Amino acid sequence: MKSVDAPQSQKTPNNSLYRTIWRWHFYAGMIFAPFLIILAVTGSIYLFKPQIEQVLYQDYYEVTPQGDKISASKQIEEVKKLYPGAVVTKYRPGENAERSSEVSITFNNESLTVFMDPYTGKSIGELNNEDRIMDKVEEFHGELMAGTLGDRLVELAACWTIVLIVTGLYLWFPKKQQGLSGILFPRLNKGKSVLRRDLHAVPAFWLTAGMLFLVLTGLPWSGFWGSHFQTLATNSGAGYPPSIWIGSAPTSTIKTKDIADVPWAAENLDVPISEIQGFIPLSIDDVMAIANREGIHPSYTVYIPQEKNGVYTLSAFPPKAQDEATIHIDQYSGAVLADYRYDHYGLIGKIVALGITLHKGTQFGFMNQLISLLICLGIIFVAVSGFYLWWKRKPKKGLGAPKASPIRQMKFFLLLLISLGILFPLVGLSLIVVWLIDWLIIQKISVVKNFLNA
Repeated sequence: MKSVDAPQSQKTPNNSLYRTIWRWHFYAGMIFAPFLIILAVTGSIYLFKPQIEQVLYQDYYEVTPQGDKISASKQIEEVKKLYPGAVVTKYRPGENAERSSEVSITFNNESLTVFMDPYTGKSIGELNNEDRIMDKVEEFHGELMAGTLGDRLVELAACWTIVLIVTGLYLWFPKKQQGLSGILFPRLNKGKSVLRRDLHAVPAFWLTAGMLFLVLTGLPWSGFWGSHFQTLATNSGAGYPPSIWIGSAPTSTIKTKDIADVPWAAENLDVPISEIQGFIPLSIDDVMAIANREGIHPSYTVYIPQEKNGVYTLSAFPPKAQDEATIHIDQYSGAVLADYRYDHYGLIGKIVALGITLHKGTQFGFMNQLISLLICLGIIFVAVSGFYLWWKRKPKKGLGAPKASPIRQMKFFLLLLISLGILFPLVGLSLIVVWLIDWLIIQKISVVKNFLNA
């Protein structure tokens, strides 16, 4: 964020395009920098979800191996005894020998997770899913805990970050030959004003790629742009590859995301149906045997069908994108009706899957978390330094934004804004709103003030 009141010694270019871009960079920063700080702070916390939850729920997660494990069906029966009338919705066996198993239930209109010691078959404790701290952080990060409105605001902030990046790069780009100081590293001996500018612009340049990456990998989760992008990605080719289906692909109005938490690429996968032929449904033990036979990642979760024609759904959403899997199983015959893995994804699906695990900091473990944390901290610093820069340069009277240029002198920039508006519709709508406010209110106020001061 910048202001027109820079010292004369800086000889800031004064052409209309420069002032126009500066003005929009200013608006984007003033409006959306607070949201970026919120996203960066919550994102920094959520990066370390595995470590944080391991500390918070250590007593629930850790068990001591002792002999053979009790079958999953017996564990579920024990949960039903402890919670009479509960509906069992899913079962997670645990990814290693020291990890407890989890039975998710609906009980008294609450969603609970019961942690079981698989060696004793006894309950370790329960958690109300509404009380999971990291889920609250994720909700705040994704939708500001404000539902659809919050989701749209987060999406706007992410998309406007692209406007900030594009306009910021133009302002940063050297307009004349000079050394690397003020471009790749700050100038420490040119006075406080120059140093303040450099401490905003130079770190922002170094963070550009990281900020852009986090924005682009986060957008597929958004409710408006992300859902349309997901539908386009799903329907752009010939559909899901035939190799994932046993027999013909089903015609279904139910998507996998409606019944299970699955990887992004599988969310729009049609859910097949189980053939009802008077058979007794498979036990959870049989389903786990199928999972082991199919070589699914051990972090998988079994979603238990709630309808007579429903299917068992196995979902593996592990740290590495390459280990993702979504499998639908006929609940009577045990037939694998669909097996959808990373190798089946199209190019877009693979890129998004890798982007998501990199965004969450799981793909490359602690090093991935550390790099993402540095980017988040850098975003906070750039946002705060931009606000401080504006505050120090701001005139006593007025907003401190660069003067607006006539529309006829803004053709190139208007073309850029229109392009961004087409690519990101919410940005296009908000651009119109901001431009109207600027044109009808802010510029008129400036004209009146100049007339009264004349």
